[in-house]
Amino acid sequence: MLDSPLPIVGFCAFSGTGKTTLLTCLIPLLNTRGLRIGVVKHAHHRFDLDCPGSESRALRTAGAEQLLIASRHRIAWIEETPTSEGEPKLADVLKVLDPRRLDLILVEGFKREPIPKIELHRPALGTPLLHPRDPNIVAIATDTPLLSQTPGLARLDLNRPDQIAAFIIDGIYREWRAQHACGALLRAL
Repeated sequence: MLDSPLPIVGFCAFSGTGKTTLLTCLIPLLNTRGLRIGVVKHAHHRFDLDCPGSESRALRTAGAEQLLIASRHRIAWIEETPTSEGEPKLADVLKVLDPRRLDLILVEGFKREPIPKIELHRPALGTPLLHPRDPNIVAIATDTPLLSQTPGLARLDLNRPDQIAAFIIDGIYREWRAQHACGALLRAL
């Protein structure tokens, strides 16, 4: 598993399954339970956060490799990455987040990374399960019952974000906290 100062849960699925939609439902549910949530999202395509004609776009176009925009309301960080470096590694991306201000990190994408994951599966889309090939999948959230049962693999209702949030808190967050509290205690001895 990836070493992290915070518990991490990934969400993996084929495109169009509803990962972002589910995360937008889960975040407020987890917030109401007192958790401060960080999100890391992988994109397979180019994207821009600043608008054409903006001052930040002008600075990037002028050649800034990294750009940090800060106001009393928000801080945004943009870094240009050479395409020769390939896809970013999750461990490198996580370094940008401030673990002092978060309790839990949700990761969308990065499906090959060694983190606990919930697979989203909609059989109507005709895509295969990722689970048999990824030992880091700890649960499958689906909108229909799965025929086969795998011991140790939780089954969640994709249409019940409250159930998924409870699984994250009880099955991943609290377990991570207990393991790391024991590790900290042993290191202190």
